[in-house]
Amino acid sequence: MYTHTKQVITSGVPLAEAEKAIVMLHGRGGSARDIISLNKLLHLEKMAIVAPQANNSSWYPYSFMAPESQNQPALDSAVSVIEQVVKDVEAAGIEQSNIYFAGFSQGACLTLEYVARHAQRYGGVIALTGGLIGEQLVEERYTGDFAGTPVFISTGDPDPHVPVSRVKESVAVLERLNAFVTYAIYPGRPHNISAEEIRLANTHILA
Repeated sequence: MYTHTKQVITSGVPLAEAEKAIVMLHGRGGSARDIISLNKLLHLEKMAIVAPQANNSSWYPYSFMAPESQNQPALDSAVSVIEQVVKDVEAAGIEQSNIYFAGFSQGACLTLEYVARHAQRYGGVIALTGGLIGEQLVEERYTGDFAGTPVFISTGDPDPHVPVSRVKESVAVLERLNAFVTYAIYPGRPHNISAEEIRLANTHILA
């Protein structure tokens, strides 16, 4: 539970043949296969899809807004797994500007945390119900320059796991790092992925 081994499922275009790739991160209790199934809805037809699997289906044990010490060492281990996956994608010859990220819930939080710690020009980032991780944000660890990378973030209002206030804090951090952020807040929406979120992700990130 507390450290992750790199277990990866792939789909779409084989990495060795692809010009673009997307790293997809599942939510708590979900699986790599679950998040890959979004390829039926998202415009991923010409991409390699790479989805790591969390040990015991959870990237870290507590809320993403718990004191960070409670989520260690699982959180650092999860970030390390993404680093390894990104290196594998780059080793296949895919440029950083053609690497995309997508996650839902816990996976969306981890997606944002990884890219904000490694800000550069990516293809795009989709965070379906997520925000940056920590009881308070440690802004000095978010460095680099997104150089206009498009980012889409969503949540419900209220959402049982991801408060609107943290989404807005996260948007501010990402914009400071020169991301081009689109965010959407859905009153009364349950903790799931709506057709409208898929439409916006396709329009703003995957068009």
